[in-house]
Amino acid sequence: MAIEIRPVTPAETREYLRVLPYVNGLPQEEPEPSAWYAGHAAWPPQVPATEEMLDQYVEEAQSDWFRPQAAFVDGKIAGGSAIVSVQVTLPGGRQVPLGGVTSTAVLPTYRRRGLLRKIMTAMLDDCRQRGEFLAGLSASEGTIYGRYGFAPATFQHRWEVRRTDADFRAAFADPGSLELVDGSVAAGVWPVLHEQVRAVRVGEISPLPGKWDGLATGGLPPDGSGPAHHLVHRDPSGDVDGAALFRLPWSPDPEQVGVLQVEAFEALTLDAYRALWGLLLDFDLTKRVVAARRPVDEPLRWMLTNPRALKLTRTRDNLWLRILDVREALEARTYAASGSLILDVSDDLCGWNAGRWRLDASPEGATCSPAEESADISLSVNELGSLYLGGVRASELAHAGRIGEHRTGGVALLDALLRPDRAPHNAVGF
Repeated sequence: MAIEIRPVTPAETREYLRVLPYVNGLPQEEPEPSAWYAGHAAWPPQVPATEEMLDQYVEEAQSDWFRPQAAFVDGKIAGGSAIVSVQVTLPGGRQVPLGGVTSTAVLPTYRRRGLLRKIMTAMLDDCRQRGEFLAGLSASEGTIYGRYGFAPATFQHRWEVRRTDADFRAAFADPGSLELVDGSVAAGVWPVLHEQVRAVRVGEISPLPGKWDGLATGGLPPDGSGPAHHLVHRDPSGDVDGAALFRLPWSPDPEQVGVLQVEAFEALTLDAYRALWGLLLDFDLTKRVVAARRPVDEPLRWMLTNPRALKLTRTRDNLWLRILDVREALEARTYAASGSLILDVSDDLCGWNAGRWRLDASPEGATCSPAEESADISLSVNELGSLYLGGVRASELAHAGRIGEHRTGGVALLDALLRPDRAPHNAVGF
């Protein structure tokens, strides 16, 4: 059996795509409910792509920002993956390149032969050569990507509120205005709003080309949840500072009638946030609001007279991070406090990361260099990926036995350095 790992040429794109689950009709997501889905029905089964759909996929795949790699076994593509070029916002506001892993699969008849590890190694090498010191992905299954150094770094909630329970603690006068708009207006609003959001939100991802194109044309989602409705909030000067995309699906089940599903929501100001939720939680002829893709530190709960009214129904890891260059990554972000630590990092896939590193950190920035001193903290590149954006506390991982503390107070100092103002969150994927 001859195995070759290399980039896919334009002439091989169609063969590469036929390996992927969403093209060949095989499952592409574990069957557990996900926090990115506001509906209640099972996600519809995959069906093989038609030749016309494949033509479209081939055209989309032949873009500069899409970099596919494949495993060729005896000359035939048996598995593949790809990197998309995006940016992620770090603590301190710096937006840096991130290699986004996507469109990954190995044909069932070629599993357990180490093909995915070979593909992943080639892609991570490609990222590093291009100056991407971070890689990321959204994991279809929670047990696969930890073996390649990825770990959960951001999380999402799905929650619901009964309309009769949604009383705000205090009345507020909105100095702006709300407006229901059509898809063509929404398609112009969302890109601008998202750019403003990701400039200040740690963990947010830049959108792929064409992210919001479908809003202008409308169309029904495959789960039958009904057409999209678009709500925007304007500040007193008329500029959009918030928006929501929601659906009001019909259901034959009386328990599911009158459910308003919020699929996307962003607000730049407190006024916009309260006004948008104020209407969505009191929309005529509805009983319940279900919101997906929400940050784990959603402030709405603390605005309600009954904090139990907001019920968490699902939680899920979202962005998984992989540190490709420890020095560059630790120097690229800022820190919540000042201090120094010696970190002993293990990494069996990217050997250049392995070893002891001295981190001298402060709110202004940091320096990181190889160290000879004894380690204060020992951890693998997986734990470092979870900690990096501040979405996971070092003390949590230490209590789980995943971080070793060799100097008293080392874990507490690491917690203090990495403490975020807000939990990292990304509403946009790839």
